[in-house]
Amino acid sequence: MQLSTVSRGVLPLATLAALSALLLAGCSPSPSGTSSSQPVSGGTLTYASGDAEPTCLDPHVGGNYPQALVSTQYLESLVSLDADGTVIPWLADSWTESDDGLTWEFTLVPDVVFTDGTPLDAAAVQANVAHLQDPETASSTGYLALKKVVATEAVSPEVVRFTLSAPDSALLESLSQPWLSIESPTALKRTQDENCAAPVGTGPFVVTDWVKQDSITLERNEDYSSPPADATHEGVAYLEKIVWRFIPESATRYAALQAGEVDVIDNVQPDTIVQAEASDSIRHLDAPRPGASNRIELNSSTVPFNDPLVREAFIRSANVDDAVTSLFQGTAERSYSALSSVEPLGVSAPDLFGYEPDEADGLLDEAGWTERDSDGYRVKDGERLTVRFPVSTNQSIPAEQSLFEQIQATAKETGFDLVLEPMDLSSWYAALAANEYNAVSAPYTKVGPDVLRILYHSSSIVPAPSGYFANLSQVSDPQLDTLLTDASQESDADARAALFTDAQDLLLGGYYLLPLYDQQNHFLLDSEVEGTRALPTVSAPTFYDTWLNR
Repeated sequence: MQLSTVSRGVLPLATLAALSALLLAGCSPSPSGTSSSQPVSGGTLTYASGDAEPTCLDPHVGGNYPQALVSTQYLESLVSLDADGTVIPWLADSWTESDDGLTWEFTLVPDVVFTDGTPLDAAAVQANVAHLQDPETASSTGYLALKKVVATEAVSPEVVRFTLSAPDSALLESLSQPWLSIESPTALKRTQDENCAAPVGTGPFVVTDWVKQDSITLERNEDYSSPPADATHEGVAYLEKIVWRFIPESATRYAALQAGEVDVIDNVQPDTIVQAEASDSIRHLDAPRPGASNRIELNSSTVPFNDPLVREAFIRSANVDDAVTSLFQGTAERSYSALSSVEPLGVSAPDLFGYEPDEADGLLDEAGWTERDSDGYRVKDGERLTVRFPVSTNQSIPAEQSLFEQIQATAKETGFDLVLEPMDLSSWYAALAANEYNAVSAPYTKVGPDVLRILYHSSSIVPAPSGYFANLSQVSDPQLDTLLTDASQESDADARAALFTDAQDLLLGGYYLLPLYDQQNHFLLDSEVEGTRALPTVSAPTFYDTWLNR
């Protein structure tokens, strides 16, 4: 077998201090004279989230971003990423890949114990893979990431072997994500309701209470011993407790931060970021998510977007540039790519996504939408050119919803009747499952460019056990499928990059999606909160190294 990674170690504190400074670049400085050189143990940190409250705290079930945010504090993964995107050890000390790419072996960190006393061993990892792949778990993100894993084997208590149906160049990237984190096999034997209420991991904190529609209480794991290789310290966390509150209203979250009622807030509005950056008492942590950009998917399986001319016309009738500039006030940049700007293999194609209403008019004429009704909308064979657009109010911040309204206004000038349908998260999922949409903005976070295979391979039109299907544009192109499949199996970096480039050229040139901007992760922190960083995996904050300078 060919060795992929062999060593583990904690980076020097000076190096990590530099990385932390990079992560907080652009933040307002702490008030002069308040910074302490030594972390202090103790205290309670209060986090206020504007994201949807999870219905289950086990990220194996479903697998959405609100679960990743909170579960990062109490669950851990086999591997992680450093600030450069290099895979580094976490619960796995080292790993090897066979020459044919069909077998991987992971050697686990010794003497790690779950918070219920169960040891971390090869059998525990096997139980987690089985849990993610069990249809009864109703996993989506984790299930899709492990589709090539066909068997596991405990080679020894410390070594677990994965057998794959085909090489998977994204396996390590997938295993770094919180949706594939490792849970106690003893706890997994409980009912799903019990496990959803309080998953058991090896992390620095433990779920001790969950008052739904209010807060989750996390208390320090006093036996913690397994930080990732890029942590700034070893041993237990500095914080004694985290109170994870749910405050849906953005202004209310910010007011609570200003009043000292909470220490950290997320889902921050652009105007709030601008205001906060002028403050000496608040820091801004900007951590764009990896994987896909924020984008609008066009459902190519139904009228009107089964016609590529209409897809292109819609995209050229959307004045996204002006909307991003006016609404996001410099806190987000326009994207012209299917991938996040943090993904080095992303292809940007600004020439395909400019606002060109005259060209859009010509394309619709060519597609046969030549008439307009009394309201100014295009009609064809007596049917209005209607685009149903369900909007998840839990996932789209108000600025983004305003962006959709501006797209609605400019698309109307060309003749599109863009019908925005605000709804809660469960109703939104139901609309997608029933194929009751023509366009949708669906955030999807996955480390690395292989997210393109999850989102646009025709096999992803088939729902995962959770009922969610990732290919919401419903692209079904054999040439694209071949490119994405080949890229997922290619171990040579240059060849893999070329395949993903060709795949993106097909995807963008087919006008299946309208890129908007990076998936945003903006966190505001009280200046007394020290040591917080976003994990380079999916940019969720980790509070293991956090301490309160009070």
